[in-house]
Amino acid sequence: MAWPPYAAATGTNKTLLGKIALRPKAVWFGAWIPNKDIAARTRSYISNAQAGNPEALVQIAVFRMVPWEGEACKRLPTAAEQASYKQWTDLMAGAIGSAHTAIILQPDGPFALCAPGKSLVPSSLIKYSAKKFSSLPHTSVYIDAGSSDWPAPGQGGVPTALKIVLPAGIEYARGIALNSTHYSSTDSEIKRSAAIVQALAARGIRNKHVVINTSSSGHPFAFGSYTGPDPDNAWVCRSATDTSTCVKLGIPPTPNVAHTVWHLSASTSNLARTYVDGYLWFGRPWLYRQASPFDMNRALQLARTSPY
Repeated sequence: MAWPPYAAATGTNKTLLGKIALRPKAVWFGAWIPNKDIAARTRSYISNAQAGNPEALVQIAVFRMVPWEGEACKRLPTAAEQASYKQWTDLMAGAIGSAHTAIILQPDGPFALCAPGKSLVPSSLIKYSAKKFSSLPHTSVYIDAGSSDWPAPGQGGVPTALKIVLPAGIEYARGIALNSTHYSSTDSEIKRSAAIVQALAARGIRNKHVVINTSSSGHPFAFGSYTGPDPDNAWVCRSATDTSTCVKLGIPPTPNVAHTVWHLSASTSNLARTYVDGYLWFGRPWLYRQASPFDMNRALQLARTSPY
């Protein structure tokens, strides 16, 4: 959604919006795209993202679960919704084919834990997608496991994260995705990623890797510490030096996770080098409530105050 405003902008606004529009990002695909349209929409997006280069990495966030978020705590998917979910997944996988893709599977993963009666039905559907997409020749799947502040350490920390990813098919996936909709620090996410991967290895599920969303972590804070009216739409920092709980763009998308320019400690850099495949932008702080529509004022202010 950032591209049309960028294409139409001029002068300073165009330069600022370029900090968002010109960086590789994951586009979100969900139930708002009907089953009958998902294959064509996927092929079109891949073609656009590759721009003639079949080796280009295409980033996709799959957000297809119905119900999800708050509604997922109240009811389970019906039989019809489960069948529709699997068909949608099959159609998208067929459209991806041999394209090089990184898939962030079901952002806000901790909502799987609130299924009524501790049901594993939502997790089993995520597992279906993890297995299906991972069977593609050039697709890497990362299952969302929340953020370093969600589930919080007091809620079980790493053991609780395992409750998210184990029934969701982590054995099929390349690994996990972190910080998709929160604002926690890249440093804390790297440490959490290492702890989760090590815990998986202790269970015999080895060689897993991590991608971390850095689009929203340029001025990190814990989700629960936000004092404004809506943490999903947290205030953008008023200036480059604003020290309040507010949002700035974080590390630009990169596979160079241990570069000195990110100012990580030596120990954290070593963890990143070992466990993290890349810092990606699959969060969308330039959108209203990180969902829709595009918010020009937010986007411009994010670009003005970005430390990168």
